[in-house]
Amino acid sequence: MATNELSQITAAIHAGQPVEAERLCRAALSAHPRDENLLLLLAMSLQLQQRLEEALPIYAELTRLYPSSSVHWNNYATVLLEAGAQEQAQAAYVEAVRLDPANVTPKNQLGLLLIDRRDYLAARDVLLDAVALAPQSPEIRINAARACLLCQDAEGAHDLLRPWRSWLPLNNDELQVSLAQVMTLKNAVPEAAGLLEDLLARQPGHLDVRLLLATLYERLNRLGEAEAILLPVVDSGAGASKVQRNEADHLLATLALRRKDPAGAKQLLEQSGPQGDDDFAHYFQLAAACDKLGQVEEAMSALREAHRFEARERRFDSPEYFTPDAPAMPVDAPLVSAEQYARWPQLIAPEAHDSPIFVVGFPRSGTTLLEQMLDAHPGLQSMDENPFFNRLALTLRNHDPRILEDLGVLRQYDCDELRKSYHAMVAERIQRRAETRLVDKNPLNMQWLPMIHRLFPEAKIILALRHPCDVILSCYMQSFRSSGLAAACSTLDRLAHAYVETMTRWLEQVNIFQPTVLVSRYEALVEDFPQQTARIAQFLELEDVSPMLRFDQHARNKTYIGTPSYSQVIEPVNRKGMGRWHKYQADIEPILPILEPMLRHWGYSAEVSG
Repeated sequence: MATNELSQITAAIHAGQPVEAERLCRAALSAHPRDENLLLLLAMSLQLQQRLEEALPIYAELTRLYPSSSVHWNNYATVLLEAGAQEQAQAAYVEAVRLDPANVTPKNQLGLLLIDRRDYLAARDVLLDAVALAPQSPEIRINAARACLLCQDAEGAHDLLRPWRSWLPLNNDELQVSLAQVMTLKNAVPEAAGLLEDLLARQPGHLDVRLLLATLYERLNRLGEAEAILLPVVDSGAGASKVQRNEADHLLATLALRRKDPAGAKQLLEQSGPQGDDDFAHYFQLAAACDKLGQVEEAMSALREAHRFEARERRFDSPEYFTPDAPAMPVDAPLVSAEQYARWPQLIAPEAHDSPIFVVGFPRSGTTLLEQMLDAHPGLQSMDENPFFNRLALTLRNHDPRILEDLGVLRQYDCDELRKSYHAMVAERIQRRAETRLVDKNPLNMQWLPMIHRLFPEAKIILALRHPCDVILSCYMQSFRSSGLAAACSTLDRLAHAYVETMTRWLEQVNIFQPTVLVSRYEALVEDFPQQTARIAQFLELEDVSPMLRFDQHARNKTYIGTPSYSQVIEPVNRKGMGRWHKYQADIEPILPILEPMLRHWGYSAEVSG
């Protein structure tokens, strides 16, 4: 086979002339019918013409003639995938990886295919292998981070994306979109918005960028900008696809809800319908609109659909939470008995003023409101929710799982090192201001009281408390990022058990450790905000409460609030969240016997006032 013939064919392909390349290939193959390079170039020319049915047999023939070539198996897999044969493509990628484990390309492609097939754990394993082979590749690190986030490995994704700023400029628009999507999954919304703003300045007609950026602007409480950037997508002449218009309608519905127009939101949602079989968010939105319109039965019907679809999707990343014998609320935290605690050695630990202030409570009990109040005080500094104690426990578990069975084995050096690790993790998340006390708000840190007490025994803790029925209803109406929490909220019955089990565990551990705890009742805070704010300030030994009374102004000035109540805490305290469950009495009544121990303990009534 003459080199100049191959050069001509290759030049034609590179010049975007696949028809000419095909003609040259077929002419040359008449003399050399089994030539490897000619067969490959012919298959490529047909693939470029989108004649996949003709290209596939040639790629297959190359794997038969040269079965030990990882490259041919990878090419064959890629065209199978283009043709929609996912299962066959996966098998071909697996073979390409087996033949050349050091070849990063098929591993990357296989990982992306596994993500598409929702096999997130396998995708993460394959893509982390690819990262080990090409640790400097932004593309592979971004893909691996996506897989980590999809299987709830937020810390793995954080480590992979740590150097992302050093990758800029990426000089690859689609890779920049991918990075923005992954940063959004990671809840790094301001950073993702910056990436998309840069892209949109260069490509104002990129509708997918507009859609994602408008979504992020809504999350950043920049409603006017969200609507402005969305309008070109809904313009009939913009050339938006059906999928893009549907996504735009859903975002417009969100904006309508934010602007107190639930009727308009509902109309948009009913006209557009869900974006696919996995669109549980559509039904959560529809339920929110119906709730605001007072359409209780329609709201509950939409919520049942939302949780049915969500449970089906979450089984892909966390199947263990959806087995028949799964606990109501998954818990990784250790329990400590009174006998164990009595054997704990006395260790040197920080005083209260040098310890974090912990804000805990069952989700949707008002923890974000408390956090924003505290963060408004110049002497305090808060941050978005972070699973620091889960990470510290993982460190201990990896060292020796028996440690979590008896925290009393931790000695002075161990606790000092764990505190250093805690503060190092905090420093990764926020720029600490001098002379401020840290506020660590994470509702389910109430499960980690033993670890908190071992490291910060003098810490002051605020427990956010709210009527259990309002908490249950609010959680049921919410889609949570955590699959464990989403599973706990999948039915009202399971959610009620999760609440009682979590609160019972807290009360038992509080009885053992006797930590310094202030109970802040949501209802009391709303009824007499100045008095309750003064009470919290006194507990924390703060002199000037006035900044805390203006928390809503402080919250509006913040770049980003990363919790589900981001749209509520920018408003002054109001009574909207009190007694919402009364409208849903018929749905709540069956779970009242489950909640009864906590209703009785905290002195809440299950009666609906006339």
